Amino acid sequence: MAAEKLQTLSKAIQNIEKVRQSRQSRIKFNDKTITMSHGSGGTASRNMIEGMIIKIFSNTVLDKLEDSAILQIKDTKLRLAFTTDSYVVSPIFFPGGNIGEMAVNGTVNDLAVSGADPLWLSVSFILEEGFEIDELRRILKSMRSAADKAGVLIVTGDTKVVQRGSADKIFINTAGVGVFQKKNVLSSANVEPGDKILISGSVGDHGIAVMLAREALEIESDIQSDTAPLNGLISALLETTKEVHFLKDATRGGVATVLNEIALNTNYAVAVDENAVPIRPEVNGACEILGLDPLTIANEGCFVAVVGSNDAETAVQALQSHSQGSDACIIGEVLEEPQGMVFLKTAFGGYRVLDMLVGDPLPRIC
Repeated sequence: MAAEKLQTLSKAIQNIEKVRQSRQSRIKFNDKTITMSHGSGGTASRNMIEGMIIKIFSNTVLDKLEDSAILQIKDTKLRLAFTTDSYVVSPIFFPGGNIGEMAVNGTVNDLAVSGADPLWLSVSFILEEGFEIDELRRILKSMRSAADKAGVLIVTGDTKVVQRGSADKIFINTAGVGVFQKKNVLSSANVEPGDKILISGSVGDHGIAVMLAREALEIESDIQSDTAPLNGLISALLETTKEVHFLKDATRGGVATVLNEIALNTNYAVAVDENAVPIRPEVNGACEILGLDPLTIANEGCFVAVVGSNDAETAVQALQSHSQGSDACIIGEVLEEPQGMVFLKTAFGGYRVLDMLVGDPLPRIC
């Protein structure tokens, strides 16, 4: 996908510039009530976070909007990564995992994509009156197993119980701390035109697995959630690849949201080849039946990487040599223009704009 092709395309869609200017303008959050869309990880979520939450809590650490806060310990060279997340997935058990295992993996991954080595987690539970003890024990054991696999310790936590009907069985909050032992500084600020876009694995597995389990749809499939700790895979990448500029796990809002965040934060363009994106046939088939775009579906075990062009093949080899990265590949590149936009070269040879998730087709996916 050479720059000349997109330049030709941009002449035929000059009206997109108006869309870009609208998206780039200062976000104003005027919603009167919270809807499910505000938790989707797409446009509504971004508008609420940047239009209200960040404005109220604004500080130099938070305003970077990274997956983890990067904290420099005063008068030392020690840097810590700190993150937190809450998990409300429904159903709490789904093919390939459960809410507890996903909570551990998700927090580990938010630390890992910052370039830190995850070390410690906190876990807090909100339990609904009447929740089965056997189910809670099953979740706790899966969390212990996930923590052991990721090489982290669960070191503190809290438990609250609410009246029947005030929650949906169990909600989990996790927070994590990691230490930077490598010199890599990963940020969208490092992204440059010519960089390659990589994906570490197949797309859409988690969201579709949860969707089919929740709705009990009569679609024959053995789709499993991809929930997994990514710190080992990321460590293998960083140890062998010098020009890793940015990493982000493609959770709520999917790959499309990550790519749009890169474009908006850098004011560059992102061009992606649809044929290059690894999507399992059964996931693609389910999306076609349900009218969903796999690129907007949540994942819990893959990440997007932006790597310097000279190091991209080395990065792919490093990922593919790891047991979790066999499907890793280059899916696109960063271009200078049209600024702030993401384009998808379709399987039919045309182009379309790939925007963030609008609305909430898959509620309570994580």
